[in-house]
Amino acid sequence: MFSAAPIPLSELQRRVREVLAEQFPLPLWITAEISELKVNRSGHCYLELIEKADRTEADGIPTAQARAVVWRSVWPRLASYFEAETGAPPAAGMQILAQVLVTYHERYGFSLQINDIDPAFTLGDMARQRRETIARLQREGVWELNRLLPLPTVIQRVAVISSPQAAGYRDFRKELAASPYRIETTLFEAVMQGAGAEASVIAALCAVAERQEDFDAAVIVRGGGSQSDLNCFNAYRLSAYIAQFPLPVLTGIGHDKDESVADLVAHTPLKTPTAVAAWLVDRMAGVEARLDTAALQLHDITLQTMRRTELQLEQLRGTLHRSAAEGLTRERLRLEHLATILPERVRTRLRQETLRLQNAEEGIAAASPQRILRLGFAIVRAEGRAVRSVEALRSSRSLTIELADGTCSIDRDDTSLSPANRQHNLP
Repeated sequence: MFSAAPIPLSELQRRVREVLAEQFPLPLWITAEISELKVNRSGHCYLELIEKADRTEADGIPTAQARAVVWRSVWPRLASYFEAETGAPPAAGMQILAQVLVTYHERYGFSLQINDIDPAFTLGDMARQRRETIARLQREGVWELNRLLPLPTVIQRVAVISSPQAAGYRDFRKELAASPYRIETTLFEAVMQGAGAEASVIAALCAVAERQEDFDAAVIVRGGGSQSDLNCFNAYRLSAYIAQFPLPVLTGIGHDKDESVADLVAHTPLKTPTAVAAWLVDRMAGVEARLDTAALQLHDITLQTMRRTELQLEQLRGTLHRSAAEGLTRERLRLEHLATILPERVRTRLRQETLRLQNAEEGIAAASPQRILRLGFAIVRAEGRAVRSVEALRSSRSLTIELADGTCSIDRDDTSLSPANRQHNLP
């Protein structure tokens, strides 16, 4: 059934160890990222080394992984030298160039024994990572987004991202407390260095973004540190979050040398937490100074306007006085003129009215019934009413005839006037 006799597991492990020993008899230099690092009580340092396909992604899936160890006889010297060159001991998240010896143990399996680490490679890798991050942000068009956001004139509500135990945060608070202005700060706690710093700061930024209406700006502060301590602020994901953050971001990441990528994409980068607080205080002082200046200008403009208005009122008062005097003079002259011509006009009007009345009187007299009667006419009345036609006489039994010199009455018989004799005299 089997082509060869089975062998024990230990024999397989031995053969693997011998093959590896033959293939890698001498130490090798390898590049890798430290995923985990732990120094136990015995003094040995145990590491987990990984390699990622995309190093700009903090949570990228490793394409290779191996355990490594630095024996206690080597670790103190190696860590001390590395820290002296880079500013920090080897730590998770660092890229290293390590001299390793390939080992294989029947019980513990494959591992690497680290004999040396080149700090120059780590420093160079940090610089390369920084350049790659900058190029990617610029290529994606987000490099200047946060710097283009308008700053509120008054910044009084500030979201602070920091560690509450950090000396930089305490310096920031102390500087604000010494100012005469009320600037409200809300702390969003984050880990500010180490392997979890990038993810922690991003989580704090997300928490601030959910409450962006409550704040005028966001501030990221931490104290000074080595280049490796601050390397998380060169990471792509954190820098991209800051570049696209909806609020203006102020950074006070305590270092005086190169600016981090986070500083470069932030709206206003400042050197230290204290400098950030001083900048906020100076901005408030500038607003107060502008308000004081505006108040003085308003006072001066008000006084000038009042003086101008008083002069205008004086001019109007003088003009009104002159106009009133001239108007009174004109009216007095007009009244005097009217007083002169009024009697004559009254007399003229009286003569005109007298003449009109005389003419009316003559017209009335000419149309008077007495005058008409004197001309030979008579007025015939039947039962008190003036008779205007022969028909009106048919039912009348008596007539009254009015002449110029008197009136006479006539009684009639039963004979009525017929149509044939309408043009004849009555009997």
